[in-house]
Amino acid sequence: MASSTSVVLAALFANGAIAILKFGGFALTGSPAMLSETYHSISDTGNQIFLLIGIKYGAQEATREHPFGHGKAQFFYSLLVSVMLFGIAGWESARHGYSALQEGDVHRASEDITLLGAQFDPILVNYTVLLGAIAFESYALWKAYQGISRQMDEHGWTSLREAFSKTSDVTTLTALTEDSIALAGAGIALFGVYLSRTTGNPMYDAGSALLIGIMLMGFAIALAWENKRLILGESLSKSAEDELRRIVADADGVAELVDFRTVYFGAEELLVTADVAFDPGLDTATIDDRITEIERALRAHDDQVQKVYIEPET
Repeated sequence: MASSTSVVLAALFANGAIAILKFGGFALTGSPAMLSETYHSISDTGNQIFLLIGIKYGAQEATREHPFGHGKAQFFYSLLVSVMLFGIAGWESARHGYSALQEGDVHRASEDITLLGAQFDPILVNYTVLLGAIAFESYALWKAYQGISRQMDEHGWTSLREAFSKTSDVTTLTALTEDSIALAGAGIALFGVYLSRTTGNPMYDAGSALLIGIMLMGFAIALAWENKRLILGESLSKSAEDELRRIVADADGVAELVDFRTVYFGAEELLVTADVAFDPGLDTATIDDRITEIERALRAHDDQVQKVYIEPET
């Protein structure tokens, strides 16, 4: 949890500062790409706030109304991020870029501006802001990558694709994907602004805005899909679940594993239930001891296992 929080905080401070600087660049030059990037960074900042709320709310203790705790709050707030922030920001960015392409009247400031007694081309503001954004986003991406790398090492995942499909830590997953998209968006905006200035064709700038918007909407759909699987109650991956099955089936005194189920009830919080037929010669006290041993073995094998319910079958 501490790792996820540090990842989110790093992205929050970076994106908040970047959003202000990007809007300053848009105000000076009227660049559609800079406006799209402003939408992007504002949505990123709101994203981090939602994720921090999810982390805080999800850490609350279990109550009678919520006997398994509030862990799924992170899934819910990550879903809000995808729908309310990235969807809206992506749509507005794409709409603005498309409108600029149709109208062909992208405003490009050409007169030098004076700041602190010095004159300079306002396009330099865009270059500076976007290069700074790339530096900030690279740092935030590195922090997020460290977080997912620790999970990959812990669970033996061999690729980012496998980690994305198996992790329940949507906070780190969202931050990593968002930072990757933000880095790509800043690069696209920089390229579009540069091409428009060097060629004199404002359509490159407008096209960059449209592309950034489409990219954001694509991410919104992907993020919503990832959260849907967890909100609906996804089980552990088959290979990992089979390992837990074997621990129960091979335990001392177990005659047959009748049924076995797993489900995530929070980020890296796993519920395990099993219907187990024990050797008929075992008395009640011995069966209780065997159940305790199985629970310990399951938790020792995977620290995501937080709740275990084993039902003896006759």
